[in-house]
Amino acid sequence: MPEISDPRIAGSPSAVADAEFALLLTHDVDRPYKTVQSLYHAIERRDPRQLRALLPGENPWWQFETIASLEASLGVRSAFYFLRERHLLERPPSDWFDPFYWIEHFGRYDPETPEIADLLERLHEGGWEVGLHGSYDAYDDRNRLRVEKETLESALGDEVRGGRQHHLNRGPRTWEHHRSIGLRYDASPGSSETFGFDHGHLPLRPFDDEFVVFPLTVMEAALTDPGEDFETAWAECEGLLDEAAANDAVMSALWHPRLFTETDFPGYRRLYRRLIERALEMGAWVGSPGDYYDLMDHPGGETEASEATETEGTADEARANRTAAESDYRSRLRSPQVEDNKVKTGANTESTG
Repeated sequence: MPEISDPRIAGSPSAVADAEFALLLTHDVDRPYKTVQSLYHAIERRDPRQLRALLPGENPWWQFETIASLEASLGVRSAFYFLRERHLLERPPSDWFDPFYWIEHFGRYDPETPEIADLLERLHEGGWEVGLHGSYDAYDDRNRLRVEKETLESALGDEVRGGRQHHLNRGPRTWEHHRSIGLRYDASPGSSETFGFDHGHLPLRPFDDEFVVFPLTVMEAALTDPGEDFETAWAECEGLLDEAAANDAVMSALWHPRLFTETDFPGYRRLYRRLIERALEMGAWVGSPGDYYDLMDHPGGETEASEATETEGTADEARANRTAAESDYRSRLRSPQVEDNKVKTGANTESTG
């Protein structure tokens, strides 16, 4: 049996303890509605039918039922991380002229709207995990993260245990913020441009307590486009599964819901199913990070940090630190790809050691 400090599960239930490795399934809900992309696709593909997505009741990127049906047919569950990005008018005027924020604005949604709230309820009741997708600037803003978490929990009617930052953003204190507001895990470290076990084969415990970090092994955008070369994309996935099995690893995969739209992103749905099927054939435990977290051995003690003992600095210092961190991050951010919304973010450079 692993030591308490070992982040792997301790052997309960036995079916999990006997698994060859673990595959954690996640979905970042960035853009559940297709908007300006319809215009681009209609022009780029010379296909006026793309404009149907702008009609009431037409939304090809609403793929939640498709994903749930696919996973249920394989006997697995995943995590959906929901985002509450700020409205453009909630941002400082300097951001109004940044094309990046316009793209974020056109894709935004609110978890408290009836349609999303109903979706949260159905996912939760069906055994899927609902988690937090911290907004673009929230990685270094504890208060904003807390409000976003509370907003999501209010819409869900239950607690949120973990999540992933939008664009994989992470600063020196992001995990402290997560831990302080009551999150039990983070799944942000990773890249949309490369894949692999760059942060090791096991989860991390940055504070040597119950707070756990699940590094991202593969985002679908980092793979060869399966619509153009499915076999190469599958070989990349199969190589990761083989490495996971050889190292008793905890592997994490991210597939954005909109990429299950076959007409816009052919091959990604098929590749996701094949990844899960092969992992199950290999004897892997497959499920959500939250479910895996519950099966882990955890050290004793409190998970929440005491905010009273932390040195926050003055408001001006905090604001200056956030501005510098955001400026540095934006300088490393690739231009968003409006045509398909597979935004490349680059590898996270914050240390996980």
